[in-house]
Amino acid sequence: MIQRDGLITFGGDGPPIVLLHGLMGRATTWWRVARRLQPYGRVHGLDARGHGRGPRGGPWRTERFAEDVAAVLRTFDEPAVLIGHSMGGLHAWVTAATHPGLVRAVVCEDFAPDQRGRTVDTWRGYFESWPVPFRSLAHVREFFGDTGDYFIECVEEREDGYHLIASLPDLYEIAAEWGRRDFWEFVERVKCPLLAIEGERTAMPHGQQAELAARVPGGLGRHIVVQGAGHVVHDEAPETYLGAVEAFLSDVIG
Repeated sequence: MIQRDGLITFGGDGPPIVLLHGLMGRATTWWRVARRLQPYGRVHGLDARGHGRGPRGGPWRTERFAEDVAAVLRTFDEPAVLIGHSMGGLHAWVTAATHPGLVRAVVCEDFAPDQRGRTVDTWRGYFESWPVPFRSLAHVREFFGDTGDYFIECVEEREDGYHLIASLPDLYEIAAEWGRRDFWEFVERVKCPLLAIEGERTAMPHGQQAELAARVPGGLGRHIVVQGAGHVVHDEAPETYLGAVEAFLSDVIG
């Protein structure tokens, strides 16, 4: 695994596949997925602005994140497949819409285009209830239960214990934008195949992820619901998630 300037190269040969993490995450949360996808191409992960080893400081608009992704894609010799979880799924389809020549296909995991009216207040209370600093990585795993392996990648050790790598005020500002605007205009400008993967226990607005796939022009959108999974589908139901992604990649890459 090679890391430079927030971009991790996990390995593999062939067309570029870039993994985009969700809010508060980082590229290394994709370790298990990245290993499975290496037969399909050269797999990379990108730390988003304000996360992991990504650039610090805003602006925190979605278009700025998409420009960061596009800057990486320009270093490749051919269009990339973008695979995003939550916030990363949003960044994936916005990048595909604004830079169609750089993107071969998109996988979006559990994110809806219109969350207007939602505020960060619920998330703020949840995040601030966490027993930070965590005393150990085992404490992180214990606290988060089924998603503990995911969250140990989202913390760093400091003198008094383990803290989130990302800044909570930055996370609140990023998420606040989602409650003020919708992103359907970008969905309707996507010109490549798109797979929307929804968790059965999603907290996203009902029906929007199916509509997301349906509104991709040219009938290029697909939608599946993964039974028993919540928001982090690739961690909670990895085999079902990977089976769907592998089938999709077989179609779009060959």
